[in-house]
Amino acid sequence: MGLVVSVNVGVPKETLWQGRTVRSAIWKYPVDGSVAIRGVNADGDDQADRKVHGGVDKSLYAYGAEDYEWWSSRLGRTLPPGQFGDNLTVRGIDVSAALIGERWTAGSATLEVTEPRIPCYKLAMRMQDPKFPRAFTAALRPGAYMRIVAEGSARSGDAVSVAHRPSHGLSIRKMFDIYSFHRERLGEFLEVAELSDGWKEWAAKNVRPLQIDHS
Repeated sequence: MGLVVSVNVGVPKETLWQGRTVRSAIWKYPVDGSVAIRGVNADGDDQADRKVHGGVDKSLYAYGAEDYEWWSSRLGRTLPPGQFGDNLTVRGIDVSAALIGERWTAGSATLEVTEPRIPCYKLAMRMQDPKFPRAFTAALRPGAYMRIVAEGSARSGDAVSVAHRPSHGLSIRKMFDIYSFHRERLGEFLEVAELSDGWKEWAAKNVRPLQIDHS
C-alpha cells in the first residue's frame, strides 16, 4: 500500500534548448484537489508529440518519492514533484519494481503498468543538463508509464495499492536494463503477454537469433 504524493499536469510550451526552439509538455506541476483520470490523460495534462509520448499505453507516468529523494541527495538540490514529467508522484511503492501488466488502484482509477520511461533530450532540457539522460539510464530508476483501465480520479493523499500482479518476472527496471544494456536478452520481452503491441513488434525486429554451433 502506498499513497499519492501529488498529481501533476502540464501542457505543451515552447522553450529554447541548445540553439533551437523545442515544444514540450515535460513541465508538470502539482494540482490541488481531485483530478479526473480519463481517456488518455489526467485532466489538464497533455503531450506535445503523441508519436513518442502519451497515447493509450503512455497515458500517465508515475515516479516514486523515494526516487526523488535519491536524486535530490545525489544532485545536492531538492527536486519537486513533477520534475521528471511524472503525472503521479507516489510513495510506498517501488515504481521501477512494478511488473509489466501490474494493475494499481490509485484513488478511484485503475491503472496498468506498461513500460519504462526511455530518457531523451527533453529530460536533459528539463534538468538543464545535456548529460542527464546518461545518468538517468545508469541509475536504473526509470519510473513507469501506465494505461487507464478504469477511469476515476486521484488527489494528493489518496491510497495507491497493487490490485493485480502478473506471474512473469519482467519488471520495469529489468525491461529498462535489458533495453539499455543487455539487448542480447530481448527475447525475454516476447515471453510476456502483457507487453504492449508496439514493444512486441520492436523486440521481434531486434531480437538476436540464437547462435547455433555446427561443429
